[in-house]
Amino acid sequence: MHQLSFFPSRTMALYVGRLFLVRSFSILFALVLVLQTLDLLGESGKILAVAGNGDGEVWRYVGMRVPQIIETFLPFSVLLATILTLATLNQNSEVIAMKAAGMSAHQVLAPLFLAAFLIAGVSFAFNERIVTRSTAALSAWQKVEYAKVPPDSGVRTNIWVRAGDDLINAGAVETGGPTIVLRDITVYERTQGVLSSMLKADSARQVAGGWEMTNARRFLRRSGTVEQLGTITAMQGVRRDQFTLAQVDGDELPFTQLRSAIADLEAAGRPVDALKGVLWHKISGPLSSILMPLLGAVAAFGLARSGKLFVRAILGMFLGFAYFVADNFALAMGDLGAYPPFLAAWGPFILFALIGEMILIRTEE
Repeated sequence: MHQLSFFPSRTMALYVGRLFLVRSFSILFALVLVLQTLDLLGESGKILAVAGNGDGEVWRYVGMRVPQIIETFLPFSVLLATILTLATLNQNSEVIAMKAAGMSAHQVLAPLFLAAFLIAGVSFAFNERIVTRSTAALSAWQKVEYAKVPPDSGVRTNIWVRAGDDLINAGAVETGGPTIVLRDITVYERTQGVLSSMLKADSARQVAGGWEMTNARRFLRRSGTVEQLGTITAMQGVRRDQFTLAQVDGDELPFTQLRSAIADLEAAGRPVDALKGVLWHKISGPLSSILMPLLGAVAAFGLARSGKLFVRAILGMFLGFAYFVADNFALAMGDLGAYPPFLAAWGPFILFALIGEMILIRTEE
């Protein structure tokens, strides 16, 4: 029966799970304390260099930066806690006692998987509710070099929109008034992907049937001539929201809002593959905590007195850090368009889950 039960001993599961959770959050606290101190050494000078800033602004920066550090290094703390917990259990011959009682390697690791799943859930909720808001606020503050953040003027610059085969560039989009006003518009009119003419105008306002463009002129590529058109109506079928969609930063939006923004950007004809990768990674990132007990499991098994416990611990640490390197590499390839969004977010997770399971089965099962 023990072989068929995932948790054959409730007491053992609580004991191992408690060790793992306490060490995970203890290591996380130490990492955050050290890394925030080092980060503050470089940023406090920039914050205090702005007239009017004082200790309050320094603590404000700490409040916005700590959630980002927690998000980044929580999986690292879970990995280190896994290796420390399993190495300690192995050193004290507790793993041998568990296996002598008939527990399999997966049953020994089961409490860690459950605790890691709880950590992943807390991490996802923390990222959605706190990290996204602090990232957006800190990004806006850093853009003005820690000065007072000015109110939004409602002006967007250098906006590109696709309308069928044509490309539209607005030098400025004014959204502060009752209607949207486009300034310095250029419409690259293309036929089967080849530029045929360029329509330019000083300004444009949306009217029934399209956009009313003032001082319009069209440059014809084949003849090399310019036609003065005056005030015309053009850009039929182009919606106003295609110009009002600001640059979307996936790290600053919760999952549901980012998914909605991606749908809007797709409707506007803008590339969204990089954002889709970020969207999927909002799930695969927290779930990486569940992967750490599997990658660090090599530290749990094998005789401690054989002298190879340290080597096993180093191997587990190597596997964990190799996963983080592969994860960041895949996300970078996704941003460049070399990897599909799903592969960029989930590829390393699936690959290292298979590697960890293979090592566990070959060595202990």
